[in-house]
Amino acid sequence: MAWREYNPNPRGTRVGDCAVRACCKAGGKGWETTYCALSLEGYMRGDLISANHVWGAYLRRCGFTRYVIPNECPDCYTVADFCRDHPSGLYVLAISGHVVAVEDGDWWDTWDSGGEIPVYYWTRKEQ
Repeated sequence: MAWREYNPNPRGTRVGDCAVRACCKAGGKGWETTYCALSLEGYMRGDLISANHVWGAYLRRCGFTRYVIPNECPDCYTVADFCRDHPSGLYVLAISGHVVAVEDGDWWDTWDSGGEIPVYYWTRKEQ
C-alpha cells in the first residue's frame, strides 16, 4: 500500500477539485464527465460540487454505500491505516476538507494524504 500520484484534471490543477478527482477514480469516468455530473448534482441540490452531500449523492447513484470509520481511535486512524486494513476494493474516503480515492490498498491523490484522518468512506460491491 502506498500513495499513487493521480491527477486527471486536464489543466493539471492540484487544488479545489479533490471531490471530482476522487469520484473520477472511483467511477472510472473522465474528469470532464465526472465534473459535469457533479455540477448537475450540485445545481439540483443548490450547493457546490465539493459539498459532502453533493458528491455523496453522486456516489450513491453510482452504487456506492457510505460507512462510518470505527471510533476506536478517531484521532490516530489514518488513510494509510485504512489502506492497510482494506488491501482490496475501491473506496472514497471523506477527510476534513478533502476527499481521496483508495483502490486495492493504494491511495490516489495529487499529494501524499496518507497521514490524514478519514471520517467516513464509500464503497460498492462489484456486480
